[in-house]
Amino acid sequence: MRRSKKNGTQSIGKSRGGWTTKLHMLAANERVAMMFHLSGGGCHDAPQGRKLLENRGPVHTNISLLMDRAYEGDATRNPAPDLGYGLCVKPKSNRKQPWGYDHELYKRRNEVERLFRRLKAYRRIFTRYDKLDVVFLAFVFFALIVEALR
Repeated sequence: MRRSKKNGTQSIGKSRGGWTTKLHMLAANERVAMMFHLSGGGCHDAPQGRKLLENRGPVHTNISLLMDRAYEGDATRNPAPDLGYGLCVKPKSNRKQPWGYDHELYKRRNEVERLFRRLKAYRRIFTRYDKLDVVFLAFVFFALIVEALR
């Protein structure tokens, strides 16, 4: 019995660790993901993060954006205030003109890391069993629903 060929987008790219996929996410807290998308493993985080922010659009309330150092470049930091976000990102140590940031607020950045840890508890997400993006993202949605209901 022959199976049909799996056609569709596959966000798989080569990085130092081999063929991988990156899940980029805009999260409200440690349980709620607002938006996410996939990219190949060799893609840099900052352009993907900018794409998420642009797709989200401007906000009308004061929301702080907690980002790690991968997003601290000027290309990511400059458009964020125009979209209505307050920034809380730690500057890299080699910055010539570092800026101040709220240390207590920055400590809450680990909430997003906890959400990723919960998602990686699902072996199907951790190992990327699914070939097609549609099937993989469907299971990510399922895992997020299960985690939100806990």
